[in-house]
Amino acid sequence: MSNDKIKSLSSILLPPLPYVDNALEPVISANTISFHYGKHHKGYVDNLNKLIAETEFADMTLEKIITETAGKADKTAIFNNAAQAWNHTFYWRSLRPKGGGEPPAVLKKKIEASFGALDVCKKELATAAMAQFGSGWVWLVLDSNKLKVVKTANADLPLTKGIKPLLTIDVWEHAYYLDYQNRRADYVNAVLDKLINWNFAAENLG
Repeated sequence: MSNDKIKSLSSILLPPLPYVDNALEPVISANTISFHYGKHHKGYVDNLNKLIAETEFADMTLEKIITETAGKADKTAIFNNAAQAWNHTFYWRSLRPKGGGEPPAVLKKKIEASFGALDVCKKELATAAMAQFGSGWVWLVLDSNKLKVVKTANADLPLTKGIKPLLTIDVWEHAYYLDYQNRRADYVNAVLDKLINWNFAAENLG
């Protein structure tokens, strides 16, 4: 293979799922995972690779592509696919089999300082998920040393605002429609009770 051919290949890869595709059942089915990860997430990565081939973005990290294209009208397609690729990787890690329960002590202390109680934090996440009109994401973030719940539309993410994400819940319809149809609240509450990965959030807290 020539050097020119090597240079034309993007370094953005589809990361493997952190668990087998039926590991989140019965909350999220293997059928949903096969479409969500195997079609949607893979599609964003594939589209991004096509869009950045032989451009100034070809050798950049995913995070760099996101920050370099955010808010630029002529780079919207690149931003959307890059951000969605990043968001989905972060979402898979925000979930784990037999999740939910009590957060690690350091995170629980921070949650209680910011929200008053874990149940209040979970309620704010669920409320934000339901308040997000159309497609988007709900995030637990660290902003100015305080935990907050924020929501973003479509592909947007906290990184573009200099805010540190700790975990996320995908509220695009493809995340839940095969299992829950229009019952977004049931999906979000089940994720928060049984799948949310507080350990991942604690790791991101630093």
